[in-house]
Amino acid sequence: MRRLFPGLLVAVLALAGPVRAQDGMVKLETADDSRGWDAVGKLVLGKKGFCTGALIGPQLVLTAAHCLYDKTTGVQLRPEDIEFQAGFRNGRAVAYRRVSRAVAHPNYHFTAEDKLDRVTDDLALLELSQPIRLPSLAPFETGAAPVEGDAVGVVSYAQYREEAPSIQEGCEVLAGQRDALILTCNVDFGSSGAPVFTIRDGVAKVVSVISAKAEVDGRKVALAVPLAEPLAALRTALEDSKAGSAAGVKSVNVLSGGTGAGAKFVKP
Repeated sequence: MRRLFPGLLVAVLALAGPVRAQDGMVKLETADDSRGWDAVGKLVLGKKGFCTGALIGPQLVLTAAHCLYDKTTGVQLRPEDIEFQAGFRNGRAVAYRRVSRAVAHPNYHFTAEDKLDRVTDDLALLELSQPIRLPSLAPFETGAAPVEGDAVGVVSYAQYREEAPSIQEGCEVLAGQRDALILTCNVDFGSSGAPVFTIRDGVAKVVSVISAKAEVDGRKVALAVPLAEPLAALRTALEDSKAGSAAGVKSVNVLSGGTGAGAKFVKP
């Protein structure tokens, strides 16, 4: 990544009628605004903060791996201390579920010293305690990674807009490689794990996950992790974890991630 993105200044993400802001963000404050987006939810990380996650199966939530670590202690959060609040807005969620199991991508390295290396494979899958089966909460499909010049959108919670999700549809892929994308999307504290979408023929598909914010030549950008290959490895890791538990082996889930109490930015 360092060879492809020279001069990139990184801050690893982690914790923390619609009105259209100057940056293109639209706050989804009402049921009508949020229609079709309720499968995006707030991940409450115990008392450590929050991230954003997206339902990609009745019982599966996709997010960033670094959300699952406490930056101060380096200790992995217990899955049962994490709650997914689907479609959360104005103090209420459409559905609440605790997390029963969590795995990070097997190649993710929480302890990597280089902030760019922490972006690589910064993905995690969370298994909910019970499936969510509601007509308004259809899980999102996933799709192939976008390429340079493609239009994408992000739905996320963040600092100062944690009471309702916001959508930004006017983003663009500035550059990319197999393990990271640079996007023009506006992200902030709490946006970690937010789904990046492509929308074609009216169908939104998750194609990437927000990992960090950065600057390129003074321009604020977002770094995201493509899903194409990493998601398959994540699903396998989750199944292996289940198999280990069923066999009576205490499973060790490698839940790695950025540098914020599960959700805080770290200044470079």
